[in-house]
Amino acid sequence: MKNIEVINFADTPSLVSRYMMELRSTDIQKDSMRFRTNLDRIGEIMAYEISKRLDYENVDVETPLGTASCQQIKDRVVLATILRAGLPFHHGFLNFFDNAENAFVSAYRRYKEKGDSFDVLVEYLASPRIDGKTLILVDPMLATGSSMELGFRAMLTKGEPARIHVASVIASRQSIDYVCEHLPADKTTVWVGAIDDEINSHSYIVPGLGDAGDLAYGEKDDK
Repeated sequence: MKNIEVINFADTPSLVSRYMMELRSTDIQKDSMRFRTNLDRIGEIMAYEISKRLDYENVDVETPLGTASCQQIKDRVVLATILRAGLPFHHGFLNFFDNAENAFVSAYRRYKEKGDSFDVLVEYLASPRIDGKTLILVDPMLATGSSMELGFRAMLTKGEPARIHVASVIASRQSIDYVCEHLPADKTTVWVGAIDDEINSHSYIVPGLGDAGDLAYGEKDDK
């Protein structure tokens, strides 16, 4: 496995721990608005932590009583989201990176007729150019890592980013290894709320929290 830095928020108890508990709870997650809000909150916290890794420049601003020396983000940030479960998580990041450009990728599973095997398809991409920019890829669930990789490959059709941050709420150990193997080690950092050890035969994270998209927006008809 390549030497990519992985920051696991579960290693240090914080407010993220509480929001993670609520996201996982079968009782609390019945409230879809609260589920979306908790994804939003974790996105905000991760955005703040990622902001510490960005480059800044000094600017002078006029106040009513004089001039103050301040700092503003120098990086050009692009927030990219894997649809659809990523939308409330993305919104949390956008609350803090309010001047960021935005990109959206549809990467979804298409199950084969028999068994639990599936292909991951990318059918839609809306993105600015990302050359030399800081790319933040957000997806609340990383089960196998293949959707994240394909989303990243799709983004590369819009240029080569200077730095990459991958952000997820819950990931499997397998997906962390996969992402670390398939994304460039020299400029990638992975941020995750918790890492679970298993995925089941249906490639769902165990214990995980279920289908984040369904919990946020209602069940979909897969037929």
